[in-house]
Amino acid sequence: MTLLLVDAPSLYFRAYFGIPESAAKAPDGTPVNAVRGFIDFIATLIRGRHPDRLVCAMDADWRPAWRVELLPSYKAHRLDAGGPPGAEIVPDTLQPQVPLILEVLEAIGIPALGAPGYEADDVLGTLATTQPGPIEVASGDRDLFQLIDDDKPVRLLYCGRGVAKLEDCDDAAVRAKYGVPAAAYADFAALRGDPSDGLPGVPGVGEKTAARLVTRYGSLDGILAALDDPKAGFAAGLRGKLAAARDYLAVAPKVVEVARDIPIPDFDTSLPTAPVDADRLLSLAEKWNLAGSCKRLVDALALPR
Repeated sequence: MTLLLVDAPSLYFRAYFGIPESAAKAPDGTPVNAVRGFIDFIATLIRGRHPDRLVCAMDADWRPAWRVELLPSYKAHRLDAGGPPGAEIVPDTLQPQVPLILEVLEAIGIPALGAPGYEADDVLGTLATTQPGPIEVASGDRDLFQLIDDDKPVRLLYCGRGVAKLEDCDDAAVRAKYGVPAAAYADFAALRGDPSDGLPGVPGVGEKTAARLVTRYGSLDGILAALDDPKAGFAAGLRGKLAAARDYLAVAPKVVEVARDIPIPDFDTSLPTAPVDADRLLSLAEKWNLAGSCKRLVDALALPR
């Protein structure tokens, strides 16, 4: 009874930038490239992974205040200076497509969940922690490597190169890729930094050094404790860099770590074998020129599991 958790914002952004607007328009000329691509992504995942359960996670708050309070640079480069306070820079032709994606999901019967004050990552983290396994998480967000748990199991279907070329990752894959176990990925990312999230990292500490530190000391807490030990064996330059970044390192892991206990309403994870509202789906498909994508999704739902 595999549960597939989908990072919806990650996938619809990829769909938007992966399909030209000129190639996917409604009869009135409105771009529907993100909608069409997202529906096809979901159909591809269902055909390829055969889940019994499926949930899409949404961003109710793309830049939560509690993360910004800890680290003001968090996603600051993505703020829309010309928009309302706290608004994210989102292409004008993408924003109107998100409600349509939600309409299609509702007509199909796939829950789309968000939680006030939290990102989609936090919804995924909570569901990966509280729902029975096996679980697969589909996302192009590297931060979600931290959710991998071979015992449950939880795997990450990393879509960095697209859904058709997804990487099925377990703990061994994270170790091979980054040199650290999945459970230590958040500490590793805090040290290395991540410009895409406004996470500066420790100046002068790159990926290899971050992995070596995590491997040697076990965790960021272990690294910080070792800083106070003259016998810990740090090179003088590295000790100085880490000491200078102590305040940053005290808060960065809390920003990178996904929440695992946020309140989520009751919902049914069961993936339907047919749309729960076929008439509505047909109407949406006709109105927005989505017939081909919707048919592919409906066909995928009907496949044996």
